[in-house]
Amino acid sequence: MTDKPTATPDDLKPVIVRTYSAGVHFGYLARRDGKDVDLVRSRRIWRWYGANSCSGLATSGLDVSRSTVAGPVSITLTEAVEIIDCTPEAVTSIESATWPNM
Repeated sequence: MTDKPTATPDDLKPVIVRTYSAGVHFGYLARRDGKDVDLVRSRRIWRWYGANSCSGLATSGLDVSRSTVAGPVSITLTEAVEIIDCTPEAVTSIESATWPNM
């Protein structure tokens, strides 16, 4: 097993990752090895409004008042299907979203 990278999010690219069975995640790409992806400050996007697709989510962000986004964690995702670069607007939007009653 390889060590997890120690880079900070400021050094890493913000991305949306859609997986085969673990849903959609926003985070900072620390490592990719085939279909395995390590994200830091990853936030599972459980439900979103304001974008019609993962690509729209990565470019425009989401409707913060209606979307459900988990708090940040470090995570290894397997079976990554898509990795999409995020715009600064999308990053701001997603990072400001909260889980209801959080």
